[in-house]
Amino acid sequence: MTKEETLAWLRRISGDLATATLQRLEDSLPWYAEMPPARRSAVGLVAQAGITSFIQWYDDPTSTPWIAADIFAAAPRELLRSVSLQQTLQLIRVTVEVTEERVAGKGRHLRDAILLYSRDVAFAAADVYARAAEARGLWDARLEALVVDSILTGEADEELPSRIAALGWHGHGEVCVIVGTTPPQFDVDQVRRTARKLAVDVLIGVQGSRLVLVVGRAKPATAEDDDADEFSFAEIARTFEPSFGPGHVVVGPAVAALVDAGQSARAALAGFAVARAWRGAPRPVDADELLPERAIAGDPLAKLTLIERVFRPLNDHSSDLVTTLWSYLDNGRSLEATARELFVHPNTVRYRLKRISEVIGWDATGPREAFILQTALVLGTIGTADPVRRGLRPRRPR
Repeated sequence: MTKEETLAWLRRISGDLATATLQRLEDSLPWYAEMPPARRSAVGLVAQAGITSFIQWYDDPTSTPWIAADIFAAAPRELLRSVSLQQTLQLIRVTVEVTEERVAGKGRHLRDAILLYSRDVAFAAADVYARAAEARGLWDARLEALVVDSILTGEADEELPSRIAALGWHGHGEVCVIVGTTPPQFDVDQVRRTARKLAVDVLIGVQGSRLVLVVGRAKPATAEDDDADEFSFAEIARTFEPSFGPGHVVVGPAVAALVDAGQSARAALAGFAVARAWRGAPRPVDADELLPERAIAGDPLAKLTLIERVFRPLNDHSSDLVTTLWSYLDNGRSLEATARELFVHPNTVRYRLKRISEVIGWDATGPREAFILQTALVLGTIGTADPVRRGLRPRRPR
């Protein structure tokens, strides 16, 4: 047959080819038979468009780039979400097989044209799915940035849980926020690979020179869990530490759920802002280890934390402990000078310092912890009607 006769014949059998293709799809592909009627109809439109497009391409092969892409333009957008690339390639294979069987004996040139065209259609399908994946990746990145920004600003609303779910967040356990600097060459994929190895979820926010990681456990901690099999947030932060740029890395306190991550974020951001004030700060450093610097900078959460963890427990336990701590710190952490000022034996001072450490968990004999405790005493005493230091003898200026 001439080319014109072949084209006329192909146009006459195009409807039969589409019907035979749909029947073959239902017989050979289980996923197609299990589809809802609307989606099966959409798949049929794609198959019909492919056959029609082949006839047009056979008439004018230069139209390949446009016609092949138009095959998938007829499919509704939700079809791309429900049919995978592998299933699309199976659809192309079945369509080509049915067409080859029908045109057998009509000439080698027609069979070669079908093989060449099917190759172009397969590449077009890969391009469609690649663009869809790229668009989804960009949408996920924007949504992730929006969620991280909502956490940092504390502007959580009713839509936050649904946005979190859309990002594939599976964690239901504790959450903490890690803040540091963004490296010159930031590898997002490396951070996600590290998170998978640690069995944690992570949200990544790059805000200029600042890098924010929101890290969550997969499940709530229970008494039956084996603690040896679960990393602490300090260990998790040390694993993520190489992903940050130069400078300080601050770890916020753990909170119960992602919707409460704003509390951890505020502490981490406040600690990151003042971390340079502690020359010996480790990397990473807990935000609660920077409580005095944060309080001096005006962080109300740090002030309240110091008062609640240091001043009030000591004051409620015994006024002698507060008096002893004041005197010990004012005298340069000297046992003898403190004993003379309080008219007690140095061993009594040692005993009271030990009791202070048992009550609040901080040891006043260390320089860093002494600074933390002195800041807590100053904050706790400010504004009180009856200062606890009233019983101390005023020191004469030299």
